Amino acid sequence: MTTDDKTARLGAVYQAESAEDVARVYDEWAENYDSDMSLAGYRHPAISLAILARHVPKDASPLLDAGAGTGLIGEWLAITGYTHVEGLDLSQGMLAVAGRKGVYKALHQAALGTTLPFADNHFAAIISAGVFTSGHVGVEGLDDLLRICRPGGVIVLTIKDVLWQESFNRRFAELEAAGTIRLIDDTGPYVSMPGEEGTTPSRCVALKVS
Repeated sequence: MTTDDKTARLGAVYQAESAEDVARVYDEWAENYDSDMSLAGYRHPAISLAILARHVPKDASPLLDAGAGTGLIGEWLAITGYTHVEGLDLSQGMLAVAGRKGVYKALHQAALGTTLPFADNHFAAIISAGVFTSGHVGVEGLDDLLRICRPGGVIVLTIKDVLWQESFNRRFAELEAAGTIRLIDDTGPYVSMPGEEGTTPSRCVALKVS
């Protein structure tokens, strides 16, 4: 992937005006996504997996990869010993690639920010990398993740720092004051891809659900 290719792909995603636009871009990108992002040095999957492993035992079950894409995190979860993981994504094209890897117990097509197709208190842990960012999902996607994560469970999110400043830090403070969550980890700002030091950074956080 050239720098121009990466910029064009990511620009189309970040500037999408609807969930349908996001799905279309990812459908078209699905077959090349893994190799493209590997060449770009994409850091979110490794960082979010490290934070999850710090707080979630390997026998926790089930886990949800929310915004699973092509299954990058699902592969690494399987390698590191998490045996019951389900994946969810907006893009059917991305899910088709993820399904070929054989690492998920189930795959679901749905958009974060809507009511997700799971019962209350269902998951022991949730991981979501690269989803809470420009052109994707904002703080409105948080509430249903809280609904489907069981008390005592952990939610690990990467969050574009501009969204953190605009809404997430305030929402987390409200939820902590209400006794709904506890913020148990926060990397602080980092650049999600090498060479993008001039762009808005992201952070990875872990929440303990009460």
